[in-house]
Amino acid sequence: MLTLLGALGFGALSAFVPVANAELFAVAAGRHGASVTTGLVLALAVGQTLAKVGLFEATRRGSAILARHRRRPSSRWATHVAARLGHRATRAPLVLTAATVGLPPLMVVSVAAGATAQPRWEFGALVLVGRIARFSALAAPVALALG
Repeated sequence: MLTLLGALGFGALSAFVPVANAELFAVAAGRHGASVTTGLVLALAVGQTLAKVGLFEATRRGSAILARHRRRPSSRWATHVAARLGHRATRAPLVLTAATVGLPPLMVVSVAAGATAQPRWEFGALVLVGRIARFSALAAPVALALG
């Protein structure tokens, strides 16, 4: 149980601190048996998801405050990402791709998504699915090789 809590905490930490690499943690988790690896991957993904939803929410609340004050022009790139996240047809694929592949970076997408009308539940679900897929893909080969 303590190991799972450690994975959850490490996932949350790695969402903010790049030196705490969740991908390396997932690979290292693969050295345990399949059931332990599965639990560690899920805990790691949940920790990262909670932290990314925290970024999303902080941006959402911060953008509401900034909207009451003077707006500064945003960059062309930020406008492009926000536009994609603002459309129902493109927001889910963009968030899922960022969560699974890492391009565009999930941290950037988390912040940009918070400034759009994307529902929190949708963002969180997509990040969780993408993170589980990413970490599973990294841990599975090690678990199978050592299995």
